[in-house]
Amino acid sequence: MVEKLVVAGSGVMGRGIAYVAALSGFSVTLVDVKESALESANKEIQGILEKGIALGKVTQEQAFACEKNLTYGLDLDEAARNADLIIEAVPEKAELKKHVFETIDQAARPHCLFATNTSTMSPTEIASFAKRPEKTIAMHFFNPVHKMPLVEIVRGLETSDETVEAIKEVAEKMGKETVIINEFPGFVTSRISTLIGNEAFYMLQEGLGSPEDIDKAIKLGLGFPMGPFELVDLVGLDTRLNNLRYLHEKLGEKYRPAPLLEQYVKAGRLGRKTGKGVYDYTNKQEELVEK
Repeated sequence: MVEKLVVAGSGVMGRGIAYVAALSGFSVTLVDVKESALESANKEIQGILEKGIALGKVTQEQAFACEKNLTYGLDLDEAARNADLIIEAVPEKAELKKHVFETIDQAARPHCLFATNTSTMSPTEIASFAKRPEKTIAMHFFNPVHKMPLVEIVRGLETSDETVEAIKEVAEKMGKETVIINEFPGFVTSRISTLIGNEAFYMLQEGLGSPEDIDKAIKLGLGFPMGPFELVDLVGLDTRLNNLRYLHEKLGEKYRPAPLLEQYVKAGRLGRKTGKGVYDYTNKQEELVEK
């Protein structure tokens, strides 16, 4: 039974996962190598709680329990020792994930389950970084975690049925809907969303229309809740580029990143988290609270 949970990585996804888990009653430790990142995560989580209370979505009692359930730490090895489940939420780079999984494999108790929040990478490959493939799985959350209802559960080659069921129970306790799929690069959602987002960048570089008009056409014409540029600014242009590069390597030419996307990333235009992506958020700081 999962009661104590560790989230490795306090970026946009890690802090969101930690918040939802703590609000749902799990004892959670959010770990990062940078104290400044943990301070930023704590500030954002406090902001989400305050807004939730103001909107009547979170009670004062729930907020108090969430704060009590959530701790922060710099030492992954120490945090992993008492965990029942460790969710890795570091950037989509194999060397970073390898370091996390090697560390937790040495420290965690034998029953501890490992999950990766990867949106495109192979859970089988990630499981090979440790020595418990039957207890390793992908648990793909969506941004913003406290609003998006889905968790995509992706089993690796050797993931056991018991691990799948345990992770499904964890996600459902967090109030999430789940889909359980077998591993293939990009899973279901990332394969579709990266294609749409990449094609939007090709349209933009071809001068087909403005970002606003392309987003509007997709939302009103196809019924999407967000336009592709609004979404990429939320996800992060660097994250989207890493995903596309991985899928291009694994699945071929249709996933080749648009040159304009690469250009934006080189310019440091990474989206809401930097204040500027496809759109400029420098005068819209209030919008960044719920990134």
